Amino acid sequence: MGNTFIIGMDMSFLDEIETFGGKYEEDGQEGDALRIMKNNGVNAIRLRIWNEPEGGFCNLERTLLMAKRIKELDMHFLLDFHYSDKWADPANQWKPKAWADSSFEVLNDQVFNYTYFVLSELKGQGTVPDMVQIGNEITPGMLWDDGKVDGEFDTEEQWAKFATLVKSGIVAAKAVDPTIHIMIHIDRGGDLEASRRFFEKFAEHGVEYDTIGLSFYPWWHGSLDDLSRNLSELAGQFDKDINVVETAYPWTLDAAEGRSFIVEREEQLHPGYPATVQGQADYLLDLMTIIKKAAGPRGVGFYWWEPAWIPSREEWSVGHRNNWSNLTLFDYDGRKLPALTALK
Repeated sequence: MGNTFIIGMDMSFLDEIETFGGKYEEDGQEGDALRIMKNNGVNAIRLRIWNEPEGGFCNLERTLLMAKRIKELDMHFLLDFHYSDKWADPANQWKPKAWADSSFEVLNDQVFNYTYFVLSELKGQGTVPDMVQIGNEITPGMLWDDGKVDGEFDTEEQWAKFATLVKSGIVAAKAVDPTIHIMIHIDRGGDLEASRRFFEKFAEHGVEYDTIGLSFYPWWHGSLDDLSRNLSELAGQFDKDINVVETAYPWTLDAAEGRSFIVEREEQLHPGYPATVQGQADYLLDLMTIIKKAAGPRGVGFYWWEPAWIPSREEWSVGHRNNWSNLTLFDYDGRKLPALTALK
């Protein structure tokens, strides 16, 4: 992206939403959600990819289709490898079923081969990602237990194995296209101590990457002041680009009957930012300012997580109801909210 600040959106659920009838509106007119995003200043889209998800979305076949749409709009494309058949996050870093019984040596080869194959398929249709994540929120490692590094697994031997797996993904990505940028993504946006220790470990083990990715949700990761301090310190110590690659904030706490949210109580909110359409817009604008000021030229942007996940279905391919629809940038009926307009 050069000197362009990344204004990004994780739109991984969009394919499923559209398949089952979800619609989006801007100024009273129905439109394509990706086009609406671009109209409002968004310049980058993030997609997750699962190996063999049971629900049939976020796999390679569907990713190829979505990648074409992203590139047709000339938007920056970030692909997020989970290396799992389902969610990978600090509580879940489970191997794909097809890799479950592999030895470490075979597993390492599978990481390389899978990464290489996916990116080769994308390159073959002219949609190679501009950036890839080797793992998603990998603070406790990935591909458990071989690459696990938390709790009793927090040993030098395990960190070496974890780093080896990550390096295999990086080498594969660079083998497909050496211009692909590499992001390493953890979840500790407001936790300086944990963030510093993680990236110091990767430095010790010679993991080469371009961008630090952080998740920052105030109800889990602290205050904007915590984020600011973390961004400033990490930028100074590691001399890497930094992207707040996951964030969100509620526009309401009012749920329809039978609906529950991850963020549903006043005490989960950040002081100074009520759960209103204006509070959400203020949070977003202040977040952008903090990234630019705290990390300086190394603060390269952010991604809002699932801004289009409207409640257009009762049950989703991931096996649960939508608990995110008050953290979107569209209302329950798919109408654009003021925070999205504020990006311009």
